Amino acid sequence: MSRKFMERVLTPKVRQAEEAAYGRAFAAPVGAPPDALGADERAFIAARDSFYMATVTEDGWPYVQHRGGPKGFLKVLDAHTLAFADLGGNRQLVTVGNLDGDGRVALFLMDYAQQVRLKILGRAKVHDLRSATGGSLGLPLPPRTERLVTIDVEGYDWNCPQHITPRYDAEAVAEALAPLKARIAELEARLSQGLGPA
Repeated sequence: MSRKFMERVLTPKVRQAEEAAYGRAFAAPVGAPPDALGADERAFIAARDSFYMATVTEDGWPYVQHRGGPKGFLKVLDAHTLAFADLGGNRQLVTVGNLDGDGRVALFLMDYAQQVRLKILGRAKVHDLRSATGGSLGLPLPPRTERLVTIDVEGYDWNCPQHITPRYDAEAVAEALAPLKARIAELEARLSQGLGPA
């Protein structure tokens, strides 16, 4: 069980809402150590090509941004640390500015095809590429990398698959269509030779 994650999210107001709606509330752990990323979490993170990251503005507003890259661009450095290369985009540094004021983040990682999601809570730090820390993380630096971000993981939780609409990336669709394309090519070849379907 993800005890630290539950300790962070099961606030008194959340428990009050649960009691009002269902007549009982989940027990909130107290004093739990940070949740350690295990083999299942590491493998899931390594297979992702995108995630959503929420930060908090100086005025307390939530802000969510999408991050994408090749599979595995979000790296697990150890059981409690994630990192990724932050690429240049629209020159709006909302996330970077938010992290300068409040490092708390929530990550949402989705596998739409398998209907699985992983939620991660942590504290993020932005590292200049020229700093000792930024240069020593050992991450690949794709073109347009502007900075590195590390996340100290406090907790994580796996969600149930309920209400996740399955979606498939181009690679999965191509793999599923490959046998059909091969069969179509075979039939077209037979037709061009004046033969019927085999």
